Amino acid sequence: MLVGEVVRYANDVSNGPEAEPPLANQLRLAVVRLNRRLRAQRTDQTVTLTQLAAMASLRKCGPLTPGELAAKERVQPPSMSRVIAALEERGLVSRRPHPSDRRQAIVSVTDEGVAYLDAEAAARERWLDRRLAELTEDERALLSRCVELIDRIAGH
Repeated sequence: MLVGEVVRYANDVSNGPEAEPPLANQLRLAVVRLNRRLRAQRTDQTVTLTQLAAMASLRKCGPLTPGELAAKERVQPPSMSRVIAALEERGLVSRRPHPSDRRQAIVSVTDEGVAYLDAEAAARERWLDRRLAELTEDERALLSRCVELIDRIAGH
């Protein structure tokens, strides 16, 4: 990066309240606000977001040990044990003995858990579909292109 570009970027970042924030700031805030609105569309708040994330990982990855699930979700194993116990009590996940290590268990999302995940996703998508319908065809086309770019930024 050239010195002039660094100075120009620094000036863009610190031009005061009337200056438009840099793109990274705008994008981060927009994504955070959209995520917050989507989370607000949940149909059942009694299942925590941590529990929901654990079920989604089990659905995506298949059956896992509690330790593997804790590592995927980046939580401590004792915390994941509590998450699993709460989900198991509701019938959203099940445990079975590990086939080769009797000290371990294998946790799977149940059919009821899959239906729960589908209902939660459908509620969010219905809200988003209503909001997208408010946009013009050109705006939806532009947003479609933005989705590709955001996915690329996210590394997908």
